[in-house]
Amino acid sequence: MKIGDIVKKTGLSAHTLRYYERIGLLPYALRDEAGQRYYDNAILPWIAFLQRLKTTGMPIRDMLRYASLRGGGAATHPERRRLLETHRQQLRAHIAELQSSLLVLDAKIAGYAGANALEE
Repeated sequence: MKIGDIVKKTGLSAHTLRYYERIGLLPYALRDEAGQRYYDNAILPWIAFLQRLKTTGMPIRDMLRYASLRGGGAATHPERRRLLETHRQQLRAHIAELQSSLLVLDAKIAGYAGANALEE
């Protein structure tokens, strides 16, 4: 499928896909007769996984490390697992921090709601 099809299916921009290819997160795409990038459907699960990693705040350097390890096959499973476990631990800490901040905001909003009720 062409890059435009990947854009439609993933929501990533063509610029992002080309960037990911250039830095090594995506394998170099095949080219058709016109020189346009052509991707196999098998790339979609990998792109979806990269999007999850990005959404969870994984730095590009760690995504690149994971992609490099992935290229090493089954022998790299333990190291990939450690990388993901470390990221999961950081993500859980960040979620806890966000939840704590949400509680503070909720209390502040409730305080304003109470103050408005007194003013009326």
